[in-house]
Amino acid sequence: GLTMSVSKTFYQFLMTQRDPESYEPISEFANNAFYDQAFPKQSTDFDELSKYLELNGNYLPSMTIFDETWQKYLESNVH
Repeated sequence: GLTMSVSKTFYQFLMTQRDPESYEPISEFANNAFYDQAFPKQSTDFDELSKYLELNGNYLPSMTIFDETWQKYLESNVH
């Protein structure tokens, strides 16, 4: 995969999307990931994260939500 210098991990970015009042899919993903003890918090690797979520992300109704969140994450890391 393409390694790039990232300022924060995907998990750190995801936590900025948390909103307990929101029913937006990304906010719900973030809220649920926060309670997921096993989430790969250090990962900045798309393949690792998508594999993890395919196996363990039963709180994620669709992998499309992860893909959309990943795009936002990449945009947030562009300086």
